[in-house]
Amino acid sequence: MSDRTVTVPAKLSGALVESVKGFVAEHGRSATAVLQPIGRSGVRLTLVGADGVLGDRVVPDLDTAKELIATIDGLTEADDWDRELTSIVTPRKGHWAKMAGWVAKQTRFPKARNEK
Repeated sequence: MSDRTVTVPAKLSGALVESVKGFVAEHGRSATAVLQPIGRSGVRLTLVGADGVLGDRVVPDLDTAKELIATIDGLTEADDWDRELTSIVTPRKGHWAKMAGWVAKQTRFPKARNEK
């Protein structure tokens, strides 16, 4: 029995690679990715373009995320959300409404459970 471990590069879908390449090209030809494990769903890559615009993609695991970063020219990995990175973030118009989902277009909201 051998103690050697063979690592196989992650298989990246063409659609994923092209979408991230497109994001990088549209937002200043460089971007930073913050990797955030989200449990069984995989790893969320939050992309911050050079112009500060946010994007994100979800991949199955950390190896796939690292492989994606290595594949895309102009994409670098951040260790964490730091002051320098957060200071350039400028969400695009409509981002808040998109993140709010169905609540974004509501005019009446239900009372909280602890309100009478």
